[in-house]
Amino acid sequence: MLIAQLSDIHVRPKGRLYKDVVDSNRMLVAAIEHLHGLDRRPDLVVVTGDLVDDGHPDEYSHAVELLDRLTIPFLVIPGNHDQRDNFRAAFADHRYLPPQGPLHYCVDDHPVRILALDTCPQGKHHGHVDADGLAWLQSTLAANPHKPTLVLMHHPPFVSGIPYMDRFRYFDANPLAEVLRAHSNIEAVLCGHVHRAMVRRWAGTIVAACPSTTTEIALQLDPGAEPRSYLGPPACMLHLWDPQHGLVSHTSYIGAYPGPYRFF
Repeated sequence: MLIAQLSDIHVRPKGRLYKDVVDSNRMLVAAIEHLHGLDRRPDLVVVTGDLVDDGHPDEYSHAVELLDRLTIPFLVIPGNHDQRDNFRAAFADHRYLPPQGPLHYCVDDHPVRILALDTCPQGKHHGHVDADGLAWLQSTLAANPHKPTLVLMHHPPFVSGIPYMDRFRYFDANPLAEVLRAHSNIEAVLCGHVHRAMVRRWAGTIVAACPSTTTEIALQLDPGAEPRSYLGPPACMLHLWDPQHGLVSHTSYIGAYPGPYRFF
């Protein structure tokens, strides 16, 4: 099974730029064309949050219009820039989304089970899942303890070393880690939020953060660094799973670059 991951697409109303600089809408279209042009068609696309920038209905209307260009089934989860009620209304035809409360869900229609956590407290930019959400996660994992599973969440549950991003990470991750560590069938935790590719061993599995299709957060590790972003190479991730070899994850850059060359 091949699962493509897009993240932090930050769709704006038609004709509006992201942060008045970047055409995030055009870049999402390019990302979709990139997925359609891969030499192996993904079986599924997951979009790990920040589908829009301000949570406004006009942004969601345009996000739905653009994502409907996908000829591949896709799943969505909210990020800290999303507004839960507007998100739910925009994707009302996505029947896996619960009709009320946090947008936790499980999709078990594929060789790999997809388990999504809504880590976005309303009105906050940091991440957290409350006790009810952790109980739901525990019971859902326990219902099928052997099937290979991917956990989706927007916020990374670790300190990245980039100070201005770590102020808005998933807080108090130990209770979540305890739930996940008790289950050996979790192939990976997939997140976004940091607009960079990052990997960390955590809770008995691997956490992989996906780059954004728009801007790239600057890699600054000085504790006093000021927030910076660049119009770096946009990218997505491709997660390839098979029953013999398990899961391998690739960063796939979007756009045309020189090559190929005869290096082999």
